[in-house]
Amino acid sequence: MHAVTGEPGLRERKKQRTRTAISDAAITLFLRHGFTRVSVAQVAAAAEVSKRTLFAYFPTKEDLVTHRLADHEDEAARVVRARPAGTSPLAALRAHFLAGLRDRDPITGLSTDPQVRGLYRMILETPALMVRMEGFKSAAERALAAALRTTAELPEVTARLVAVQVIAVQWALACDNAERLARGERAEERHPAAVHDAEHAFALLEHGTGHLFTAS
Repeated sequence: MHAVTGEPGLRERKKQRTRTAISDAAITLFLRHGFTRVSVAQVAAAAEVSKRTLFAYFPTKEDLVTHRLADHEDEAARVVRARPAGTSPLAALRAHFLAGLRDRDPITGLSTDPQVRGLYRMILETPALMVRMEGFKSAAERALAAALRTTAELPEVTARLVAVQVIAVQWALACDNAERLARGERAEERHPAAVHDAEHAFALLEHGTGHLFTAS
């Protein structure tokens, strides 16, 4: 009975090792040669698996890159659900993003990790990957909208519209940071401006943009 109980855990660990080996091989090749110049067959050969096995773990070539962000799809929703009593969803999201900038969290685009910076650059320069990022953003929007409905009791349409704006703002901030680092700016140099931009962005989310269009 003990052997049977332990089998699923062993299988899962083996599957995870295989998944990690495929992912690491893919990212290494993509960063070295470029996403479009590397074939799935080359990734499979580098990971020492068959193409069939590779596709069992990653249904598309783009998944080999975008899965690295999968854990962040529901991050905004988790922040909203876990916020302290008396804290608004927007205040919690703002504090979380600013903390991410301080900690050089990859999702803010301000990471000091060369591989993370390379991944951002590759995503931003590859149309197919940018298309896949739209799917990532849509999933994040749906998760955040659900969290806003259940924890802030917002109407469905309102929650959806707020979620779309929040996710778009966070992605725009991350892309701007990543692009500046890709051009050679150091994270330490970028940090003050990144904080300023984030504060400005969340202020616009909180107070709206109407005042920007009033007649002079």
